[in-house]
Amino acid sequence: MNDTTWWTRATDHILELALGLALLLVGLVRILLPILGVATPFGPGDTREVRVDGAARLPGDMSAGAVTLRGSDHAELAFTDPGLGQRLLLALPAVVSGLLIVAILTVLLRVARTFRDGDFFVPQNTRRITAVAAALTLLGTVVPLLEMMTTNLLARELPMADAITPAHGFAVQPVFLALLVGAAAEAFRAGTRLRADTEGLV
Repeated sequence: MNDTTWWTRATDHILELALGLALLLVGLVRILLPILGVATPFGPGDTREVRVDGAARLPGDMSAGAVTLRGSDHAELAFTDPGLGQRLLLALPAVVSGLLIVAILTVLLRVARTFRDGDFFVPQNTRRITAVAAALTLLGTVVPLLEMMTTNLLARELPMADAITPAHGFAVQPVFLALLVGAAAEAFRAGTRLRADTEGLV
């Protein structure tokens, strides 16, 4: 028997709606627009944020043909008319991170749909939450590595290449969230096991 109240049903629908809207926005901003930037010369994505070695003592605006390096310390590598390969390198980290976020939101939406019956501790949710933790780990490790590699490829033939020091390492927040979500997956696994043991006694 379903003993959920109208309030809990409403909050379940609101949660699903919020996740659906987030999926739409991420798909548009983090995937579709960068892909348009690759497919057409008029789309967004002609700059890359980089770090500049302070010892290089660059002027505030350094140009090399169709490429400009603006700023110091946290600088911007701007391409006036990027070619297809450059547009692909500029868009790749954003598209990959967008796909990972879409995967996370899709899995969370499936988890939210199980809340309608008030049954959180189902075996599928344990696997889904584990998948979210794995995607967050990739978001914090693979995407920064991809950012570093593509920045190196974009800057390798430029006169100011030696002054650019792309960020390296990993993003702390997604990895920390992955640890928390992994702990939540273990809690769901324990809850699922406890529920199965309880049902066996009835």
